[in-house]
Amino acid sequence: MSATPPRSTRRAARGSLPAPAAAASRTSLAALAGAALLAGCASAPSHFYTLSGDAGAVTAGRSLPANPAFLIQVPAVNVPEQVAKNQLVVQRGESRVDVLEEHRWASPPADEIRRALSSALTRRLGTIDVADAPAPPGVPVYRVSVDVQRFESWPGDKAALDAVWSVRSLATQSVMTCRSTLVEKVGSGYDALVAGHRQAVGELAARISAGVRVMAAQPAPPKTSTKGAVPPPGAVRCPSEAEAADAQPAG
Repeated sequence: MSATPPRSTRRAARGSLPAPAAAASRTSLAALAGAALLAGCASAPSHFYTLSGDAGAVTAGRSLPANPAFLIQVPAVNVPEQVAKNQLVVQRGESRVDVLEEHRWASPPADEIRRALSSALTRRLGTIDVADAPAPPGVPVYRVSVDVQRFESWPGDKAALDAVWSVRSLATQSVMTCRSTLVEKVGSGYDALVAGHRQAVGELAARISAGVRVMAAQPAPPKTSTKGAVPPPGAVRCPSEAEAADAQPAG
């Protein structure tokens, strides 16, 4: 009469894995799960965009003058809080926006706009931005301030930029304050959307450069009035569309 095998032997006979094999199986499952997680992350890479490009590039072979007739200052630009982040914020309707984690600006939009404007203005005006450097004595300096009221991205439709900007003479304190509303039609895709914003910033730079030229052409005010008092600085008119259209890059 044969002996009945022990209970533990019967369990092993039913297909249970030995302890070392079970541990190895758990390790393999964990490795597979980790690989799947990494694969999921790799399937959604981040894309980075910049406004520096056609709007602010210096043409090959063209150099800026070492001693320009006047200088400019382009300080920090203000943008609406809802778009003051690295992620692209796109409109999905009049009251709905999406924040895109996989599509980002290379730097915050305020920095992108300031850098693109500075580059475009120095190129168009043949001058130097001394916002972060001391200006030499005796050279006129014009301070360009920009407050962006609207910076909207409508994928496949338009890129909208609405900005209040001013040009102030640091010597006379005369000031010009203007508003520009720019809407560029765009095609499908985020590259086209960013290109639309770049075009809008370039158009804004053309209008501001025309404003700087108008300011630079103003006659120097008298040091004193007929009564001996210093006259207050006056407001200067904004440039016309024709003047803005003529504000071409310096040759």
